[in-house]
Amino acid sequence: MSLNMTTNYPLPRANAQTKAYWDGCAQGELRYQRCANCGHVQCIPRSLCDQCQSSDLQWNASRREGTVLTFTTVHRAPLPVFKDMVPYVIAIVDLDEGFRVMANALPAVQQGALEIGSRVRIGFKDVQGMALPIVEAILETSK
Repeated sequence: MSLNMTTNYPLPRANAQTKAYWDGCAQGELRYQRCANCGHVQCIPRSLCDQCQSSDLQWNASRREGTVLTFTTVHRAPLPVFKDMVPYVIAIVDLDEGFRVMANALPAVQQGALEIGSRVRIGFKDVQGMALPIVEAILETSK
């Protein structure tokens, strides 16, 4: 179980709306937007609130803890660039602040009884100079 991300790994590109998110990742913060008008939380950075269309959005730092909604283990690389990573785990995590992220899991987490309902912590992995969110630890397991 390797998470060996090669030099050809397809990285996201920051733009005007996502720059604060990626800058946060580089500083070890998982940032999300909260609307000052209606309180709606959104992780995908936008210029307007999804709910009320207000432009009064504030950036907040998450505690980076949440619950696994679902996950899958990838055994067959969808593209050649992912071949050295298989098998790897992709998880969707509901963060405590009310938003959802999709992230790979570190090999130690993959081996540590990750399951739906597991409480996990999101950390960051440096890939070619970019900090990407990753499931770094299981906090507790719900049965």
